[in-house]
Amino acid sequence: MKKTFAALVAVTIAAGPALADLVVPNLSYRTGPFAAGGIPYADGFNDYFTLLNERDGGIGGEKIQVPECETAYNTEKGVECYESTKGKGALVYNPLSTGITYQLIPKVTQDRIPLYTPGYGRTSAANGKVFEWVFNYPANYWDGASVAVKYMLEQEGSLEGKKVTLIYHNSAYGKEPIRTLEELSKKHGFKLTQLPVDSPGQEQKSQWLQVRRDKPDYVVFWGWGVMNSVAIQEAANIKFPMDHFIGNWWAGSENDVKPAGKGANGYKALAFHGVGTDYPIYGDLKKYVYDAGKASGAGDQIGSVVYSRGMYAALVIAEAIRKAQEMAGTPTITPVQLRDGFEALEITDARMEELGLKGFGQAFAATCADHGGPGGAMIQQWDATAGKWTILTDFIAPDKEVLDPLIAEDSAAYAKEAGITERCN
Repeated sequence: MKKTFAALVAVTIAAGPALADLVVPNLSYRTGPFAAGGIPYADGFNDYFTLLNERDGGIGGEKIQVPECETAYNTEKGVECYESTKGKGALVYNPLSTGITYQLIPKVTQDRIPLYTPGYGRTSAANGKVFEWVFNYPANYWDGASVAVKYMLEQEGSLEGKKVTLIYHNSAYGKEPIRTLEELSKKHGFKLTQLPVDSPGQEQKSQWLQVRRDKPDYVVFWGWGVMNSVAIQEAANIKFPMDHFIGNWWAGSENDVKPAGKGANGYKALAFHGVGTDYPIYGDLKKYVYDAGKASGAGDQIGSVVYSRGMYAALVIAEAIRKAQEMAGTPTITPVQLRDGFEALEITDARMEELGLKGFGQAFAATCADHGGPGGAMIQQWDATAGKWTILTDFIAPDKEVLDPLIAEDSAAYAKEAGITERCN
């Protein structure tokens, strides 16, 4: 099979410029109150595929098209973008929205198109026995909530009798960690208080007045977009200890902390990948993308946390495409063949080093049953003086003893509702 694939690639390259047969739509949002996160993610996503096109001639000799469709982080618009692009050869979708993801899961299942939702979306889609077309490795929301609690345990020794407040975006996204934190509060004996913030999150004074009254030991934060910078500023205003304020990985970007200036110093957030530009891949990006005038957007997000995350998502999709090409014996694959590539994908530490991102993310290997990956996350902390994030920990493994039964329960309920028979038997 490998010899056949190599021969096909050689013929494709020898024949001249390849047709852009690999279509990966970018359901982006560069407008609205969530643009602070949407812009860098879209830029990183685009720039990685541009790098592959300019440096390597694409993937397997096939150029990649990345058509953008603006969703404004609006679920209805996101579905419209999906419907308007799926007939143009779309191989996979990565909508960067939990709300859009929930609406697309039944659609991609019917249309047989993979949905890749790294670090967001429906957590129980990690169960490949039920969610055949959805992949959310290397980590999901419930992993993140568990890692935050594990980190607090490491700091305190015990959480018995402690108070933890969850401030969350009042949406499907923000509600994702609640069940996990409720179960973990029972296991570890801490009191959990939940404070929702209505979208877009610009008004949070009442929530932070309650934090000031309650004096929790920790605040766990599930925010996005403009909500993040407002929360960090409000926390600084009431002088909440920033080193006991832990955001999830969507509340840990430069755009979130810089508006608060020195007040954000010490703020912590989860991270499922490395930070900064001290990776060899950035040398290639500079040569083939930035210096060539091909950077996405304004080119001002390079190396930021969420830019790196968009780049990472593109990398995983590209590796799944390579795997699918290898398995199918052809560089021009279908969505169904790409799904097979996602399910057979293994990204080792050695492969990450080959890609110029040594130590950037966790190694993982997907299976029919496991679409979720290892789920580890690190803790990063903002240094306002240096103006950068510092990684404080190694990858912390989530509490699978608590999470696995929750995933099984939730996915089983979905399977019953949707009339899905479990596979992988």
